[in-house]
Amino acid sequence: MKCPFCSHPEDKVVDSRTIKDGELIRRRRECLSCTKRFTTYERIEEVPLMVVKKDGRREAFDRSKIVIGILKACEKRPVGIEQIEDMVDGIEKSVNNTMEKEVSSETIGSMVMEELRHLDEVAYVRFASVYRQFKDIDEFMDVLKTLYRTEEA
Repeated sequence: MKCPFCSHPEDKVVDSRTIKDGELIRRRRECLSCTKRFTTYERIEEVPLMVVKKDGRREAFDRSKIVIGILKACEKRPVGIEQIEDMVDGIEKSVNNTMEKEVSSETIGSMVMEELRHLDEVAYVRFASVYRQFKDIDEFMDVLKTLYRTEEA
């Protein structure tokens, strides 16, 4: 690390502590030449996860888009924001654990639908109707029948 005062390339770490729940490391350093102290911050370099859309476009993974979609599906339903946050945390963790740099929007949508199926059936049907873009009532009824059969089993 180059000293910001004299540009000397060597220093020693005087103090080191984690901040922001372990996301950053704050280091107090002392230049070995001019003995002035300065602070540096270190974070893990993250490779951005890209989402491949149905039309082939790629965009950076955005957790807030998932939250917004689930919030719309759960509107006026007995589903708390903490439940939604927990669901999105799980989905985000699953996506990151694949160690892939790209994930399809269909994969994410399927994960959301699976979680909603267990959380709230009405929210599941709402999300499915938008996500799957039903062409007619028959496609919609197929999803309802599948849900109904799952409930009976």
